[in-house]
Amino acid sequence: MRWIRPLSAQVDETAEVVGGKAHGLLVLRRLGLPVPPGFVITTEACRAFLRDGRFPDGLDDELAAAMAALNAPAVSVRSGASVSMPGMMNTILNLDRDVDHAVATVFSSWNTPRAQTYRELHDIPHDLGTAVIVQAMVFGNLDEHSGTGVAFSRDPNTGANTPFGEVLFGHRGDAVVSGGALTEPLSHLDREPLVHNGLLDALRHIEGHYLDACYVEFTFEAGELWLLQVRPGRFVGAAAVRVATDLADEGVIDRREALLRVSPQHLRHVRTPRMVADHVLARGLGACPGVTSGRVATTTDSAVRMSVDGPVVLVRPETSPHDMRGLAAATGIVITARGGPASHAAVVARAMGKPAVVGIADLVVGAGEMSVGGHTVDEGTLVTIDGTSGEVALGRQRVVTTAADGHLRRLLEWADDVSGDRTERDEAERLSAAHSVLRKN
Repeated sequence: MRWIRPLSAQVDETAEVVGGKAHGLLVLRRLGLPVPPGFVITTEACRAFLRDGRFPDGLDDELAAAMAALNAPAVSVRSGASVSMPGMMNTILNLDRDVDHAVATVFSSWNTPRAQTYRELHDIPHDLGTAVIVQAMVFGNLDEHSGTGVAFSRDPNTGANTPFGEVLFGHRGDAVVSGGALTEPLSHLDREPLVHNGLLDALRHIEGHYLDACYVEFTFEAGELWLLQVRPGRFVGAAAVRVATDLADEGVIDRREALLRVSPQHLRHVRTPRMVADHVLARGLGACPGVTSGRVATTTDSAVRMSVDGPVVLVRPETSPHDMRGLAAATGIVITARGGPASHAAVVARAMGKPAVVGIADLVVGAGEMSVGGHTVDEGTLVTIDGTSGEVALGRQRVVTTAADGHLRRLLEWADDVSGDRTERDEAERLSAAHSVLRKN
């Protein structure tokens, strides 16, 4: 059995074999887009390693041959399961030797407590294992014309057909995802016009392949663009409705497909609640829509403990995968002092559908308290957060809900046309009726 596949346009493997991340890289290669050279060790190898506690026979030799062929001075070693598990497993960057304690480390990280917790929350089977991607390093911190970022082809908050994302100049990619630094809007990438234009062109090509909004992670080194990850956008709520209706209007998909892409669960979150507060304690960036109230918890342990007695809001200077238990326990997921809408905190919040606020610049989190704007707030204090506006207020605040917009009304009209039922019903029921008809036909 061969345990390794090259990241080549000629390779055609399923995500179950090479993992979702590597499968996306193979797609980028076939589209002729810039991807650092590398190879992927299959999920089958991981399952054998986890079962036997050692590399399967032949993997050592394949790994040595693949590294010799790659001939890179430094490599990254990253996980990539067949389903997305953002930040739950280990990544090792800028490695020039011992690629085999690195591959074993990533394999072993499949069974870390945070990864197991994430899988349990999302009903992901524990026996899938992860692929491992080894690629030549590209350096976003090389010089003044280098950097890193993430980009959506459309706005994930609204679904508008406008590129959205973040960029950090002079940093490696892990700085964006970790939330360890304040990012700049994607539009600031226009100071590197070749990179900016290349990225926008890549987003158009990728949308053409997926017939959907998409997300990419990228690095640029000395003015040269490299794509490191891609996947469909996976929008929810009002954003999912707008993307589906817009793509139908653009002729990219038909109305049948547009209806099937929006789940009844999306409609339960399609009207965005907004907080109405007389006094706002702090403002950051909205990272996941919704409004929630809860008592402040400043550590994962305190969030888990306090959640037994009611809702909590986890407050951290930045989050890491080690905060997974706290993120799961919190109702309003996170307020972070650093990071942007693509940081680990924001990605996990959107995956869980929990309101989140990030990037509150003057937020300081201490032992059992937080301070912001000259105010000190003790752990246990009730706060309300608005994951759309990015606002934080003391106490429980009034909430209003926006009315249905034109995109939702049109989608529901299409649903009624399919079902033939125009009686007064719940919006989710109207969509479910259309889904039933479409699946029968």
